[in-house]
Amino acid sequence: MAQTTRTFAAVPAETAEVLRPVLSGLADETIAAIAAEVPDYARAMEGEFGAAVRRGVEIAFQRFLRLVVDPQADVRGAREIYVDLGRGEYHAGRSLDALLAAYRVGARMAWRRFVETGREAGLAPEVLYDLGEAIFAYIDEISAESADGYAQEQSAAAGEAQRRRRRLVRVLAEDPPASEEAIRTVAAAAGWKLPRRLAALVVPGDEGTPEDELDADAAALARRIGVDAVGAELGGRLCAFVPDPGGPGRRRALEAALQGARAALGPAVPWPRAPASLRRAASALALPHDGLIVAEEHLATLLLAADPALGAELAAARLAPLETLNGGQREKMETTLRAWLDRPGQVQAVAAALGVHPQTVRYRMTRLRELFGERLEDPEARFELGLALRLTPMR
Repeated sequence: MAQTTRTFAAVPAETAEVLRPVLSGLADETIAAIAAEVPDYARAMEGEFGAAVRRGVEIAFQRFLRLVVDPQADVRGAREIYVDLGRGEYHAGRSLDALLAAYRVGARMAWRRFVETGREAGLAPEVLYDLGEAIFAYIDEISAESADGYAQEQSAAAGEAQRRRRRLVRVLAEDPPASEEAIRTVAAAAGWKLPRRLAALVVPGDEGTPEDELDADAAALARRIGVDAVGAELGGRLCAFVPDPGGPGRRRALEAALQGARAALGPAVPWPRAPASLRRAASALALPHDGLIVAEEHLATLLLAADPALGAELAAARLAPLETLNGGQREKMETTLRAWLDRPGQVQAVAAALGVHPQTVRYRMTRLRELFGERLEDPEARFELGLALRLTPMR
């Protein structure tokens, strides 16, 4: 407002008395011009909306002359009128363009009539120039007030939409599951079409981050995923429910949306079973991994990890012969043993998988046979060794 005040200070106060007689007809001319020149308002200048616009036009001109008389005048009382006009545009489903165009029409009409009247009254050209600058600075001020109202409503609507989607995420995640009727009701309130199948995506939240920030991050993640995903904070993690997770290109879209973050995707399930997908995603998130891990691709590992104490006991017992080796030797032998169990008897394939010479594989297998003996030839023992080796990273 400071810039507008300085602009009005350049206009002599007595100019207001020269212009005041014009106001009686200027509002009617302006309303007619707006209806003719702003297409969105061509049929909207009747009833309550038309009355609000007329009131806004009349008060705008009166406030303008008051500022001509006293650039320091407190005219903040009228601000809410233009804020409300901006709010009304949002609720009418229009952009702000039509209202700002109407303001420009009003500025042009006022400038034209004021110049005509000023010339007839003998106002100096420089006064008319300053008057014109004041008119357009004033219109900028009113436009900013309406833009503020529009932004307030837009923000409030976005906040309400996110609150409803946050509620939807939390109802979908309830375990035991909420009733199907309850889920349908919350989904309808959130404007979310229940998909045939969905999957839960979880991302660890940064420790100490406030819940509302995590919630905003989860909502932003859902927007990046697209396909009408919904996201919210759950238990200190970011959670999103993704419709049709097996759709074409969905895996790439998820990885792009995650931007390299650690995450886990649960299995695709019918929407009433959303908590099951969330449980599986949470279990997968606990596995050692980088980037996105898809639970369905690691079911055996998840099964082994379901009882950590039992898994640790199995790994310790079956891999005990390796305890005699130092850290570096043990790691090499574990890696070789796992590759051998995956490709029994295939020296060349094991060497290629490990990136070593076949002779190195033969040497290591000789050492492993010394350590494990006949267990390397027993199918049941080899099966348990394979399980133990898969459990080792989780110990």
